[in-house]
This record gives sequence, structure tokens and C-alpha cells, in this order.
Amino acid sequence: QVQLVESGGGLVQPGESLRLSCATSGFNFGNAIMNWYRQAPGKEREFLLSMSHDGTTTYHLDSVKGRFTSSRDLTKNTAYLQMNNLKPEDTATYYCHSWILFEQYWGQGTQVIVSS
Repeated sequence: QVQLVESGGGLVQPGESLRLSCATSGFNFGNAIMNWYRQAPGKEREFLLSMSHDGTTTYHLDSVKGRFTSSRDLTKNTAYLQMNNLKPEDTATYYCHSWILFEQYWGQGTQVIVSS
């Protein structure tokens, strides 16, 4: 059974950092492309970035380039999203996602609120 479970969200002030985690199980994490999305209240879901099996990150949203980075720990089957210099407009629910055997899987999301 494929599972993706995000954690690490919270309330932070502008300029601070957070690291989100996406713990996975039920598939070959080492071969999977891991994606990160977010959705702010009342807005469409945004595709932030994807991380290939070799750790290469492709950004899909310009506003997070230079501030967000992705990584993975193969020993823990976990993907990470490091978010630095957070801004109020980064407030959203963040989701990890992957395509596994032609089906897509989403985590439950973790909420990030950036506010002073």
C-alpha cells in the first residue's frame, strides 16, 4: 500500500525557515520522482518542484527558486522540502506527490502559515 505522509508545517514569521518531510512506504522510493505542490486558500494548486531519483531538482514555480530546495534520504524513504526566507505569500497547505505505476498518490498535506 502506497503511503505519503507529510509533516513539519507550522506557523513561522517572515524570513524564517521550515523543513517539510514526506515519509513514504509501499513503493521503490529510490526510483521515484517526488513532487511538491502547495495550495493556498481559495487558489489553485501550484506545482513547486520535482526531484528525480538521482536528486536533481526541477523547479516549476519561479517564486520559490533560490529559497526552496529538495532532498531525499534513501535510508528513511523520506523526501524533504527545505524552505528558507519564507514570505506571507508562501502560506498554503503543502503536498508531496508521486506517480507510481501510472497512478498518482498524494499525501494528506501539511499547513504552513507565514505571518508576523
